[in-house]
Amino acid sequence: MHEMPIIYLGSIPIDLSAVLTLLISSVIVFVLVMLSVRNLSVDNPSRLQNFMEWVVEFVQGVISSAMDLKKGKPYISLGLTLILFIFVSNLLGLPFSFITEAHEPVYIFGHVIDATKNLAHGEHVELLWYKSPTADINITAGLAIIVFVLMNFLGIKQNGKHYFKHYIEPFPIFLPLNIIENLAKPVALAIRLFANIFAGEVLITVILKLGILSIPFLAVWQGFSIFVGALQAFIFTILTMVYIAQMTIHEEEAH
Repeated sequence: MHEMPIIYLGSIPIDLSAVLTLLISSVIVFVLVMLSVRNLSVDNPSRLQNFMEWVVEFVQGVISSAMDLKKGKPYISLGLTLILFIFVSNLLGLPFSFITEAHEPVYIFGHVIDATKNLAHGEHVELLWYKSPTADINITAGLAIIVFVLMNFLGIKQNGKHYFKHYIEPFPIFLPLNIIENLAKPVALAIRLFANIFAGEVLITVILKLGILSIPFLAVWQGFSIFVGALQAFIFTILTMVYIAQMTIHEEEAH
């Protein structure tokens, strides 16, 4: 079983593998977007420009399925960021993993990695430095909390009294249930994304133990994992837009 390279800053645990892969995902998305808009052309667009235009149109379709596109235009950048970042993050751990073996305490920036601090003579531990960031519940929970805060902030800002009124609909007795429903949304977002990506990477680890026999199974599973990664990015993005629509648009506007 591989251990995570965790250091403690005070009482706060920091997973170095998650930090590393988060940075890599962010850089990949940033570079991809910058390259796709570097030489914009109407008559002779590049392949990257065509790809990015298709992604933007796809996100617009996702938003229009949740709300009127006129009201949803301000969220195109949000949807584009979510779907690209989550898709890249979901696939990051598929090509390979980077594991080191430690026989003594390992220090990073003066802080000992938690899994190595109590190593006895002759013992060793395997540290997993590279994985999909979305295979970490802390990362998916962070994304879900951002969505939760944003949808409620927008609901209060744009929907005013209707935002608070929906908590007591259809009857005031439903107040506790409506509050629980609201709190359950980020939990479902975080667990769904984490569980699918984490399970996929665990299965890859199991397949690799078959040795040379793992090659055909690994090829098939990695192909399926790309589909799952894209599907989970889509689901997270569309649910975000649905939640924002529920909070910002009351029934009179919807009709």
